[in-house]
Amino acid sequence: MNNYFKSITVRVMLAALAYTLLPLPAGAQGQWPSRPVNIVVPFVPGGSNDNIARVLAAKLGGRLGQPVVVDNKGGGGGTIGTDFVARSSADGYTLLFVSGSIATNVASGKRLPFDLMKDLEPIGGVAATPFVIVVGNEVKASTLKEFMGLAAAKPKSINYGTAGIGGINHLGTELFASAAKVQLTHIPYKGIGPAFNDLMGSNLQMLLPTLASVAPHIQGGKMRGLAVTSMKRSPMLPEIPTANESGLPGFELEVWFGLLGPAGMPPGVVKRLNNELNTVLALPEFKEILAREGATPKPSTPAEFGNLIRSDIVRWTRLIKDTGIQIE
Repeated sequence: MNNYFKSITVRVMLAALAYTLLPLPAGAQGQWPSRPVNIVVPFVPGGSNDNIARVLAAKLGGRLGQPVVVDNKGGGGGTIGTDFVARSSADGYTLLFVSGSIATNVASGKRLPFDLMKDLEPIGGVAATPFVIVVGNEVKASTLKEFMGLAAAKPKSINYGTAGIGGINHLGTELFASAAKVQLTHIPYKGIGPAFNDLMGSNLQMLLPTLASVAPHIQGGKMRGLAVTSMKRSPMLPEIPTANESGLPGFELEVWFGLLGPAGMPPGVVKRLNNELNTVLALPEFKEILAREGATPKPSTPAEFGNLIRSDIVRWTRLIKDTGIQIE
């Protein structure tokens, strides 16, 4: 009898040991996060995307109790890094730092290896920054109204540069042209840097760069800022009026930044990330860092951030259709 019970006990212990070695369901694999979290920036190091993501990663790491590491995967206008995250495990350990350019990529009809709204999950907004309508010093316009008058008098005589066809600089400038009822000529470049050089060299007349990227050039007298595209003036360039003040009532254009993850992330992980993200955005020191990039915090729920992305896709798709912009 004793041997019988010993045999039963051994078998029960072996069964219990075997059970503990089985993989646990996704929702029961311990407290998240239990290891470092990666934030993929789908652009090369440098620039607002990378700068904001790195500060955010450091602050989130402190909140989560695990290192949060930025991983730059540039190329394809952000497509390569975005596709990497879309194909990653939806366990909360691989996230994507995005900007509004992701919406223009979708709206422009580019062949993308992922479905933005199906393969990726919104976590929350991070920040937004306006653009600045700038002209070369040789352009005979000191206000936005004067510039619109010049462009209206000679359709397509104003050349503007962008970082590429179908990007947010391109579509944003065409949005301005549509609102101002003027016709401009697009000169695409492989990056905004060469366009800056050509504007300062009088080979272009206009650019629509982000606030942080152009502020040093304006402050150095290398080009003239006519208007910022936010509804309020920027503390970085307080002397420059808004487009809304300068003859384009209601005109507003900002590039936003936010966090996404692979579709199918556990709801609890998404909620935790959103809560921690919004806590970081409320920190005075984080607001100060954003201000150096000409940006302001834009906290949101995951649903609100998803709606922002969808509305941007609709806006850019409609602009392309209504104006007949050539993307190819």
